[in-house]
Amino acid sequence: MAPLKVAVAGATGNLGLPVVNALVAANYPITVLTRKGSNSASKLPQSSNITIKEVDYSSIPELTAALEGVKVVVSTLATTSVGEQNPLIDASVAAGVERFLPSEFGSDTCNPKTAALPVFKYKVATQDYLKAKVKENPNFSYTLVITGPFFDWGLQHGFVLNPAKHSGTLYNGGDAKFSTTTLKSIGQAVVGVIEHLAETANRPVYVNDTVTTQNKLIAYAKEKDGKDWDAPVKMTKVLYQESMDELTKGGDIGKAMVGFILSGIFGGEETGGSFEGRTDNELLGLKGLSEQEVKEIVQSNV
Repeated sequence: MAPLKVAVAGATGNLGLPVVNALVAANYPITVLTRKGSNSASKLPQSSNITIKEVDYSSIPELTAALEGVKVVVSTLATTSVGEQNPLIDASVAAGVERFLPSEFGSDTCNPKTAALPVFKYKVATQDYLKAKVKENPNFSYTLVITGPFFDWGLQHGFVLNPAKHSGTLYNGGDAKFSTTTLKSIGQAVVGVIEHLAETANRPVYVNDTVTTQNKLIAYAKEKDGKDWDAPVKMTKVLYQESMDELTKGGDIGKAMVGFILSGIFGGEETGGSFEGRTDNELLGLKGLSEQEVKEIVQSNV
């Protein structure tokens, strides 16, 4: 049986490229959707399996034509506005796409407390839209891929911690367990979903490479160079209130949204920051990282 044709929207971004690389490695024919006038296609790997189609993401007819013959659509678009993915979803239904993976790939938005954070309202709206489309179209389905923060990216860009600068805020003291996944493993998880469409239909799948804490990661960094860290402590409830105040007064909205994300990641059981004991790793073919591999990733960023 010929492999399913897969379309990737946002294929040249931080997450899109690892997804495309995983699909190329698995020998799937790929339709890469790029915005008209974008010159980002040069970032893509050289592969005869990749077809590039420039589209207007607001045009359902254009998107429908571009998705002809596609069975799975993976969206890694930034969901910065309400309904940004809706035309792509509508076009997927019109083109006969069987599975849609929306731009999730992060916090557990299926946890009610996390879903209520203002930063995730667009993702929740997309989930609701997908559920409505599934009811109307029995041959259409979706999968939400929940990964936690991107492990390697988060260390490189100082999001989870900043090993290069030996700094980071320790949320709730730094011992809150959280699930985290590398970009490469997220790409592999997407392939795993495609290879297990029946088992992953219309539900979230949870993946992680490791469950760790900020203090454990700092200890790994110190093993390499022994340097002290600038690591003040902040409670996530305080961070949440600061973010809400920033949002209410119309201040630094970006800062507020990052604050909400961090309060979800490090909120412990309350916000589902750890997927320990309930992942779909085995189903999707993810082995996870050993503690030695986790240590090596941390120390490579010191």
